[in-house]
Amino acid sequence: MAKGLAAALTVFLVPLLAAAQTMDPRAYANLPVGLNFLLAGYTYVEGEVGFDASSPLQDGRTRVHALPVGYVRSLDVFGNAGNIALIVPFVDLTATASLNGASEARREVSGLGDPMVRMAVNFYGAPPLRPAEYAAWRQDLIVGASLAVTAPLGQYDKDRLVNIGTNRWSMKPELGVSQGLGEWTFELAAGVTWFSENDEFFNGNTREQDALYSLQVHVTRQLGARAWGAFSATYFDGGRTSINGVEQGQKLGGTRLGLTFSLPVDQRNSVRLSAHGGLAVRTGSDFRGLAAIWQHVWAGGP
Repeated sequence: MAKGLAAALTVFLVPLLAAAQTMDPRAYANLPVGLNFLLAGYTYVEGEVGFDASSPLQDGRTRVHALPVGYVRSLDVFGNAGNIALIVPFVDLTATASLNGASEARREVSGLGDPMVRMAVNFYGAPPLRPAEYAAWRQDLIVGASLAVTAPLGQYDKDRLVNIGTNRWSMKPELGVSQGLGEWTFELAAGVTWFSENDEFFNGNTREQDALYSLQVHVTRQLGARAWGAFSATYFDGGRTSINGVEQGQKLGGTRLGLTFSLPVDQRNSVRLSAHGGLAVRTGSDFRGLAAIWQHVWAGGP
């Protein structure tokens, strides 16, 4: 019954430093309505941080340990299957860089990250089914949409350059298509992330960022009644930053690959393992990551 439940949550499980490069297999899988999901896990991300050519900082590296906790509810949204999710990560971050090619600058900080809420609705090919009805349902073509909103509530110090929180809102609408063919599922999702300005950036400056566009492709294979594996690729482009209206360096751009496996523990619990890394990163920062997420499901509520 819960074979695709963790899939719709992946967008929340990557630390915020790599959020623009997330990969979300089965994000538009049809879920039985009236279910609740509690999830908790561990994610690790490390990588190189790109700086503008005029910056005195070079050779930047970041290491992130995160413990995300979240809740999801599957819903009947005006006759369509949907879900709403909330995730709050606790993050431990270490960042280093060389200053003017000599001394090392280092920042270590822990605290809550920016919470994120995501609402998704499948408006074609995914009827709102109760668990008993869902058991006999077979997927064909699904078309859906989602909206993820991140709130500026995480740890932030305007006197420090590196923080866990971003001190700005972000909003990502996305359109997804999922085609089932026997034991295989093929998915395509296109989205754009918009950012509000950070008017309390380092040294009293105002930081803005252009929209960041992304395209994801996923190929998923069912490996049993409640187990599956997925290969994913994502392309992203845009996101050039400005400080006080002056553009800083080049826009972001690159391609990433990932593998995900979801394995059942029992009827109410499952574990999801994933890994991702950059295939080609033209500009910006390049991250590699691992994640292990536990999920518990139960029925109840209106």
